[in-house]
Amino acid sequence: MVDYDFDLFVIGAGSGGVRAARVASAHGAKVAVAEEYRVGGTCVIRGCVPKKLLIYGAHFAEDLKDARRFGWNVPDCDFEWKALRDNVLADVDRLEGLYTNTLSSHDVEVIPERAVITGPHAVKLASGREVTAKYILVATGAWPVIPEIDGAEHGVTSNELFLLDECPKRIAIVGGGYIANEFAGIFHQFDSHVTIINRGGDLLRGYDAQIRDRLLQISVTKGINFRFHAKMRKIEKDKDGTLCVRFEEGEPVACDLVVFATGRKPHIDDLGLESAGVEINDKGAIKVDDYSKTSCPSIYAVGDVTDRLQLTPVAIREGHAFADTVFGDNPRTVDYGCVPSAVFSHPPLAGVGLTEREAKEKYGTIKIYTSDFRPMKNVLAGRDERALYKMVVDATTNRVVGLHMIGPDAPEILQAAAVAVKAGLTKQEFDDTVALHPSMAEELVLLK
Repeated sequence: MVDYDFDLFVIGAGSGGVRAARVASAHGAKVAVAEEYRVGGTCVIRGCVPKKLLIYGAHFAEDLKDARRFGWNVPDCDFEWKALRDNVLADVDRLEGLYTNTLSSHDVEVIPERAVITGPHAVKLASGREVTAKYILVATGAWPVIPEIDGAEHGVTSNELFLLDECPKRIAIVGGGYIANEFAGIFHQFDSHVTIINRGGDLLRGYDAQIRDRLLQISVTKGINFRFHAKMRKIEKDKDGTLCVRFEEGEPVACDLVVFATGRKPHIDDLGLESAGVEINDKGAIKVDDYSKTSCPSIYAVGDVTDRLQLTPVAIREGHAFADTVFGDNPRTVDYGCVPSAVFSHPPLAGVGLTEREAKEKYGTIKIYTSDFRPMKNVLAGRDERALYKMVVDATTNRVVGLHMIGPDAPEILQAAAVAVKAGLTKQEFDDTVALHPSMAEELVLLK
């Protein structure tokens, strides 16, 4: 019998890696986790969590203005970027400590070094230490893609946005996905002049078109600028530090900060996967089977390094399923059907199940129910901004196959509603549910 240093060696202490390590250890495995930067990964350190805290901070811009309509004598208020930044970073430090304590309390050895695979059961650390393990789990996440254009070095990615010394007066965000739209809403509320630069003509591909169009309409009304079908040629930096984005066609965009939100790729460069015969697909992701096993039987991969759903809760489930399968004598897979997702734009949008287009392609005959309304708070605040809720129904079975919405608290409402869609409930069962009044969520059981 081969004697390994560890039963499991995890490379990457993000959401998926931490969950896998903790559960494997609870099953009795001897586990180590190597992390070259900070425990917590993208979501906790430079993604979902600090971004959501910035979004909370941004909402105060409109809330303070609206407060006057509700009788509060709120004076004009100044915003201090550094105060918010420092408080957010302090909370990130707190969360990193909690994640580290979780691993330590479950007897997982945390190794703060870069690890490279040198064979099916072997890993070499940056310090030169060599380690063996019966199983290796790759959970190194994804990394921002930077366009290959002249002057790209003058731009930043979402990784650096949380560390800015000051809030830019003018910001150009390159991309049309969720990161671009979320930070556009954040910095617009911080009184930055925001321009979204998109090489295509659509925002947020994958979300329902009607909901995407509503976000674009609201964003333009708020004052966010959009440049569609804009192919960048180069970025120039002037002596005073200002930047100029030039295009193949059209007028240049002058700004103080350029942010690349042009997608993310699996973070596997120089990881040594080839030394163990781990196959990579044409998208640069690690190939895995339903149980997260790679082409090398002793090496597994979970999270954004694979070509599956790039969502934190999905990575966590993959990590848990892996640990149960390999160490818990409970083989199981992750169900990727009907996974809810949200964009924390301003206002936020959320969806679960099939979009209208997808449902038409799958079922042929469908029914669409909508509610287009002005939330009660917006009415009294004097805002014309409207919410839109949309239900997609299979006309043959009357089963709800998709729910999509944009408006205040849309992600919070959709999380509960996603249970009904996942359970396969019908439109009639929504209708049979008594409305909770007055609320925005009641529109889901009153859709026409």
